[in-house]
Amino acid sequence: MTSSSNRQDGRVEGMPAAPVLRPAGKPLTAAATALALTTAFLWGGTAVSNQFAVDQLPPLMVGGLRFFLAGLFMLPWCLVERAPIGITRAQWKPVLVMAALLFLQIGTFNIGGKWSTSSHASLFVNTYIFWVAGVEHFVTRTIRLGWRAILGLAIAGIGVALLVLSTAKPAATAASGMDTPTLSGDLILLLSGLILGVKVLYTKDAVRQIAPGTVILWHDFLGAAMFFVASALTEPMPTSAPTWPTIWAMLYGGFVVSGFCFAAHAFQLRTYGASQISVFSFTTPVFGVGLGVLLRGDALSPWLLVCGVAVAVGITLVNLPEGSEAEALE
Repeated sequence: MTSSSNRQDGRVEGMPAAPVLRPAGKPLTAAATALALTTAFLWGGTAVSNQFAVDQLPPLMVGGLRFFLAGLFMLPWCLVERAPIGITRAQWKPVLVMAALLFLQIGTFNIGGKWSTSSHASLFVNTYIFWVAGVEHFVTRTIRLGWRAILGLAIAGIGVALLVLSTAKPAATAASGMDTPTLSGDLILLLSGLILGVKVLYTKDAVRQIAPGTVILWHDFLGAAMFFVASALTEPMPTSAPTWPTIWAMLYGGFVVSGFCFAAHAFQLRTYGASQISVFSFTTPVFGVGLGVLLRGDALSPWLLVCGVAVAVGITLVNLPEGSEAEALE
């Protein structure tokens, strides 16, 4: 088994399912490549849209609104897919665990992002890919990473460490653009990436018990409920009506990211192999950094560039097939 041929292509929205081996999908067409890149670009905008939302709304409330909208999208999706809407008593445990992991991961992502920049958030949350690879290789031993994938993990780790160390320097905390990176914010974002890695691994087990669409539907609504309760207990209520940037940001996060990207990704996995699609995931943090610079005025520092390149190279090396004829499909 190799690094890419045994791994799901899990995304921020809880996309992964238990991998099964089958022959590789047909070669990607130009249209399929364009759709994969478009999806990666839209996912890259997640951190930026979140920043616009938390400009006006508390972070936990933003999480609740986003995944309530995502749940609304999943209702017709489940009907179209003929996935069950209800769950059995035995399925409550995995659904509640998934919702709790969603709450912890998105909560830390929103809070960390508010104390950092969208560029840092885009890079750090995508470290979940390396946590998943490391756990599956070194802990659960469900895959074997080749030398190229291990090199990718090392390159990405060095890049992330350099960016965190640069943020810790007083000169790095000078205000630039609309947001300012802080060490505490960056560390919380790294924690969010770790929790997302745990969520990806747990999802692979959960979908063995429940249809993927059903899992996502319930984890969206239950996660949203957790966010609303936590927000009501700990956060002040907004004193003004949402502005249009906030409204558009919430619609983007709820319907475009959690809706269209979910659907496009699932659609492609019916035709193409997971590693064929996942190889484009290296562009997601690159798009995220670029959008942060363009839309939020994030400073394009040398360390940010180094980290961005290191994470992109790391994701590529971890996802590239190493000669296996089988691919993991969700």
